[in-house]
Formats: sequence, structure tokens, C-alpha cells
Amino acid sequence: MSLANHPAKPALSQLPSTYAIALSEIGAIKLEGEEQTKYLQGQVTCDVNESTASNLLHGAHCDAKGKVFSVFRLFNRDGAHMLLQEQTTIEGSQAELQKFGVFAKVEISQQQNLAFCAFAGDEAATTIKQLFNQVPDALTQVINVDSTTIIYIAGSIPRFILVDESATLEKLLSATELPVFSHDVWRLLEINQGFPILGEALINQHAPQVFNVQAINGISFTKGCYLGQETVARMQYLGKNKRAMFSLTGEQEVPQPLASGHIIEKQLGENWRRAGEVVNAYTADSGEVFVQAILASDITAEDHLRIKSDEAEGSKLAINTLPYSLDAE
Repeated sequence: MSLANHPAKPALSQLPSTYAIALSEIGAIKLEGEEQTKYLQGQVTCDVNESTASNLLHGAHCDAKGKVFSVFRLFNRDGAHMLLQEQTTIEGSQAELQKFGVFAKVEISQQQNLAFCAFAGDEAATTIKQLFNQVPDALTQVINVDSTTIIYIAGSIPRFILVDESATLEKLLSATELPVFSHDVWRLLEINQGFPILGEALINQHAPQVFNVQAINGISFTKGCYLGQETVARMQYLGKNKRAMFSLTGEQEVPQPLASGHIIEKQLGENWRRAGEVVNAYTADSGEVFVQAILASDITAEDHLRIKSDEAEGSKLAINTLPYSLDAE
């Protein structure tokens, strides 16, 4: 689906009051069948038994060692579980789910006939109301109107994801006359709100707590066994995790592409040492960069950080406040 009509890459402060985003790099793994809930419950970190037709769950899919294949949003459509996630994580996650799914009454596939877009900004709810005459919210996060599924995304910037066939979404977007940004702007909002966007370099590399999945209520510590559960529980209760995901902003003296796996350095006296790595990043047309990064949990706002390959004197990154707490309960 190619819906974007606005080529600009604005900084967060430059976004219009209301706008649409073509979610061209998002997809979904679909699970259906008699044992879809029972099966998925034993594979992912969230409590799938709590999934209903009107709620939205966050979760992660891990291997047996507790390393993350994907971080997803779980919703239901037409009686099937849908794991909404970045396209980069679908292939590996789907393959692992299918590997064990042969022993259960479940069908697992990548959703092929649906497209995704989003409305965001101060008047996004008003736009949804005008189009559908009802709006999902924090209590009813998912609604279905005719063929369209509408998902409320909680956060400081109002967001709604729409799921339907591409032609239907194109008609809806045309009716709003809103500017339609590319998927890059969605990445900017996810970085700002602290929702992990796994790039290829970090798939199957870290436990879910490193990506703050527990902080977005994506891990149930009471549901029982699932793949990787021993590692996840050990990190939670024995304090084994010394890293977390942070949101950073800064300026690049020498503009350059930033990608998953790029090294972030911390200044120690006259020297610079490795401090972490980039999870994902967004560079605005203005040169301002927004970075999602894994760093030591005890990093502070006073620490001086930079991208390793950007050694210009004026290049630096500052830590932003996340919309959730990283303190262990």
C-alpha cells in the first residue's frame, strides 16, 4: 500500500495538529483455530487468556533462552488472534510459531489481504468520530465498524490504527483531506512513547526486559510457563538485568543514516567508551535525530553520549523522559 502524500520528515515539534500515517512497514501474524489461545499462551510473554474482542495487549515472542523474536500488539479480528508488529520481525517469529504449532489445532499465517494506517494528533479522535460515528478509548481499545478494525493506542499523542483492505483505507484517507506521512513518522512516535521497534540486528539478541516490555505491561509473571519464561523470570526476580531501552534526541554535525546495531558511546574523561547500541532511529529533515537505544540502566541525564561514528565536537545525544517507569516493582 502506498498512501503517503507528504514526503517531509518533520521533527516531533513540527508535526501538524492532526495527520495520518501510512503504516507500510507493519504487518500481522494471524492465529486461528480451536486451540489458538491455548497454543499462543504457551509461546508469548503476555497473558493471552485476557485477550478479548475489545482490548489490546502488548507482548513479546521469545526463544527458549528468553531472547526476543518480536514485540507485538495483540488484538482480535474475526475471531482470530492478530500479532501486529514490524515487518522485519514477522518472518522469524512466524517460523518459530509454526515449528511448534504443528502439534496444536491452530493455523498460523502472515496476514496478506489487510493494510494498516493511523490517525494521530490532537483532533484524531474527532476524525475517527466523523468517519465511524464511534471512537475506541482506554476502556474499549478495539472496535469494529463494518469491515474496519480501529485500535486506540494510549500515549501523550493520541493515535488510532485502522485495519482494513488497502482500497478501503485509501477512501477513508481521501475523505479526511489530512496530510499523510510515511511510516517513518510512526517510528518517530514509537520512539517518543517508548514502544520497542526491533531492527534486524537486534532480533533474537536480548531478553524482553532489555526492551522495557515489562514497563509497557507486556509480561505476565503469574500466567505460568511459556517459551523463555525461566530466563524472563530470573531477570525479574534476581535483578539480573542491567540494561534498559531509552529514548534520546540530539543533533548530528555530520548527517548520516542511523540503524539498528549502531554503537553509542559515553564520555569518560578525555576518552569515549561503548555505552550501548541503537534499537531504531529517525532523522528529521532539520537534522534532529530521535534514537531508541539500549544503555546501562544507571545512565543519567548528566552523561555525555554520542553515536560512535559521529565524532564532531557538537554532536551529542540527550536522554528523554519515558512515559512509564523503569523501576522494578
